[in-house]
Amino acid sequence: MKSNLAGKNITMLGCDERELLLAERLDDLNVNLRLVGFPRCGNLKRATHFSNPGEAVTNSRALILPMSGTDSQGLITSRMDGERELIDLNRIMPVLNKDTPILIGVANPVIKQLIIKYRLRLVEMAKDDEIAIFNAIPTAEGAIQVAMENSPITIHNSKCLVLGLGRCGAALTQRLVALGAHVTVGARTTSDLARAVSFNAKPLHLKRLNDETNFKIIFNTIPAVVLERAYLQRLNTDTLIVDLASTPGGTDFIAAKELGILAIHALSLPGKVAPKTAGEILSRIIPHLLEKLVGEEEDNHER
Repeated sequence: MKSNLAGKNITMLGCDERELLLAERLDDLNVNLRLVGFPRCGNLKRATHFSNPGEAVTNSRALILPMSGTDSQGLITSRMDGERELIDLNRIMPVLNKDTPILIGVANPVIKQLIIKYRLRLVEMAKDDEIAIFNAIPTAEGAIQVAMENSPITIHNSKCLVLGLGRCGAALTQRLVALGAHVTVGARTTSDLARAVSFNAKPLHLKRLNDETNFKIIFNTIPAVVLERAYLQRLNTDTLIVDLASTPGGTDFIAAKELGILAIHALSLPGKVAPKTAGEILSRIIPHLLEKLVGEEEDNHER
């Protein structure tokens, strides 16, 4: 079946292995693909490579940015073409047509402000239900890998705390329990606390977090500061914290360092520990999402 994306101008700025696999999939669908920061070798047969991002995005129907996002200033640092120049979205966004879909992993405040200022359409891929559910698997496995690499003890028989029981927290809890850890789940809602019990974990309401401090490993998935200095002061200094929440994370990292507690902000784990799987997830889902977005854009122009 011919894709509705065939012949459409779509630009991708910056990449790691995940976006490279997605680009190859879009190239197979005969998309008029414009790339900046991608290697010029490999399976990209039809794509056009640009050195100037502004030229690449001109008249583009959609813009795809890395799942890893940008730095705090709106600069893309992820690229695989050997160049070191950062891609500045502050200069790119004004070139785009109004309502152009902007796909990014998670948008920081700078990106959100640019989207509003230039009346663009934001799509945070990491928040798409289907992507998030599939990504929870490599994220959970990666979090356990980080813990194993930075702890002198086994996961088996260790006391672990998982903060948050969303997609990632649930996947992580199930795997820790399967490895024989003694898992406590910190959550706010009665439904999440009940699910924790169903996973053979101990439920802990977050308002009672200060009552429980005897943990060897703490995994945080909550995108708000829950591990504050006052709580960190109550922990043993050999406690390991693996924070999976998007920037700025859920840990007071400055306080943790001052207290001698190892706190690791483990971001973009799917792309680091399982890039092929993560890329296959994007390649399966993003083309259908783009077809919908481009179709809606065409309908709006016709009205």
